[in-house]
Amino acid sequence: MNLTEFNQSDRCEHFSCPERTVSTAVYILLYVCSAAVVLLTVCGNMLVIISVFHFKQLHTPTNTLVLSLAVSDFLVGIFLMPLILIWTIESCWIFGRYFCSIYWLVSGLLIISSYTIAQIAVDRYLALSNPFLYMKIVSVRITCVVTIFNWCIVLGYTTAILYFNGNFKRSVMCPGECFIFVSEVWALIDLVFSFIFPLSVIIILYTLVFVIAKKHATAIRELNNHTRPKAQKITSHSMKSERKAAKVLGILVSVFLVCLLPYFIYSLLVNGIVFKLGTFWKVVIISYFNSTINPFIYALIYPWFRRCIKLIITLQIFQTDSALINVLS
Repeated sequence: MNLTEFNQSDRCEHFSCPERTVSTAVYILLYVCSAAVVLLTVCGNMLVIISVFHFKQLHTPTNTLVLSLAVSDFLVGIFLMPLILIWTIESCWIFGRYFCSIYWLVSGLLIISSYTIAQIAVDRYLALSNPFLYMKIVSVRITCVVTIFNWCIVLGYTTAILYFNGNFKRSVMCPGECFIFVSEVWALIDLVFSFIFPLSVIIILYTLVFVIAKKHATAIRELNNHTRPKAQKITSHSMKSERKAAKVLGILVSVFLVCLLPYFIYSLLVNGIVFKLGTFWKVVIISYFNSTINPFIYALIYPWFRRCIKLIITLQIFQTDSALINVLS
């Protein structure tokens, strides 16, 4: 049964707010933990954004995509995580109809994250499969244009799915309710656009990246068994750099799948059925944790990010010509 087939009284009865049953101490602890998670998400991604923006050495096509992912994760931490965590703790939507519409509009950031990771997979595949062509046609400017186009498409799509399903026109909203209503046709479109297409691109290209990286690893081992000139040493170093980038992509993809697959699977299973609130909150919160984890992945794998954090925290970025500091060595 489609959500739109319920009459208003049925929906309001289903979405009524339960009374709070937890103790005051647990209630406060939940808010403290929620605030800590939000702070980690916001600060971690802000460090990534400042690093890529400030240091000129990091102005590369790949880091432009990392910046796009960090911006979407930062916005998730600012706009979505506080609302969903409060919604979960209170077991009730307390922000009214206006912020409910904004919440679902901004929730398109999850789709942006999936498409950005797909873009990173495309970027790494091109860099590994045809490095000369990649260096010739892929630039920071082109990557920025593609990234902005990606954001505009997702924002337009999210607006369309809300508008054409009447979510902006609802004159009545039940107390404690903040759910969108989607027709069966739009549900199918959403499944393909938000889940099947980007996930297919990610899995297929990462599999190809893994195969190519493995071939490069074999080539490097063969080169190491022979005396080689300087030019070949540079090639070997380049191969290692690309393999490391592929490794980072693999970890990002793995974390992304672990965090977002429950949300997409749940959305698929309950499509057109009234949400079970407890399960819905759990899978959405898990999906948002991806935005918290990503900066820690960069910190663990990228030495340049750790150097940038040190320079930012010690306020050295405010010194003259700090943007020219070598953070890659």
